[in-house]
Amino acid sequence: MNIDHLIRLANRIGDFFESLPNHDEGIDGTANHIQKFWAPRMRVALLDFLDAHPDGRTSDAALSAFALEAILQNKQRLTPKGAT
Repeated sequence: MNIDHLIRLANRIGDFFESLPNHDEGIDGTANHIQKFWAPRMRVALLDFLDAHPDGRTSDAALSAFALEAILQNKQRLTPKGAT
């Protein structure tokens, strides 16, 4: 799983939902989209990456502050059932 690609995808989703007038709705919308439309292995890869790199940065990509906030606030919800 290419983490830089997942970061770019998460940022695009975050950019869309960040445009909502209500910050909390945008955060929830970002997490909801990732939960519904990302395969469990994609979510696990991103969450595992964040466990090792809490700043959400690689040498080539970085999660936006908004996407990072959405993912971290909803970590439990984004963790697929049975994944630990």
